[in-house]
Amino acid sequence: MPFAAVAIGAGASIAIAGVAYRAKSLTGGGALAAVAVGTATFGALGLPGAVVLLAFFVTSIALSRVGRAPKRERLVDVGKTGARDAAQVCANGGIAAVCALAALRGDAGFVAAFAGAFAAAAADTWGTEIGTLVRGAPRSILTLRRIPTGLSGGVTFAGSVAEVAGALTVAAAALTIDRRLFVPVAIAGIAGALADSVLGASVQTLRYCPQCERPTEREPHGCGANTEIVRGWSPIGNDAVNFAATFTGAVVAYALAPYFFSR
Repeated sequence: MPFAAVAIGAGASIAIAGVAYRAKSLTGGGALAAVAVGTATFGALGLPGAVVLLAFFVTSIALSRVGRAPKRERLVDVGKTGARDAAQVCANGGIAAVCALAALRGDAGFVAAFAGAFAAAAADTWGTEIGTLVRGAPRSILTLRRIPTGLSGGVTFAGSVAEVAGALTVAAAALTIDRRLFVPVAIAGIAGALADSVLGASVQTLRYCPQCERPTEREPHGCGANTEIVRGWSPIGNDAVNFAATFTGAVVAYALAPYFFSR
């Protein structure tokens, strides 16, 4: 990577992460992770890559600040709320950063994978942030039973529309890299969000608070009581599922890229 590109990327990333940290959208660790992702992205793919990154990052931060009061009330059982920490940043941007660096070898598939990973992250984030604002309980993507707002694996019509919109937004940003990326990146983003919902409704840990008599992702629960696992595997939390979703987006985009780049 050219030293100048790395330096510019680092400087811009520090400035943007600093603003997000001061706005309490990122923790200290989250800000450092964001700087690493931003530096790798700009250093490897330049300004067009940064546009894709910002299409995810800026919109996600903005949506997280919409309706903060009702979200706090409705997300009492969700594992993580508030400022994004390092694990969350890496789960959403780590795969994309690795793909950006891999693209330095000249493989256009990794450029598509980079954008596909961010499209998946955006789709999932948009779906969550907008879906939680909709009145009425979502339904499990696997059983179609109603579940509490915010719990992983739940879907709503508004949230699903938001997922598509998030994927399309990043796909549109990817046009700054190559116009042939739009379709594979959009499909990859939607596929990643779908994978997130399915994994969230199956292998992600779901707990139960005997004191409040309600499902939760927290341990201990907000009331202070210890919880018990009722579904999933204990090491698999929301960050692991988000990581898997972005990996899915990257793989799908990489697999589809040859069909569009050969035209």
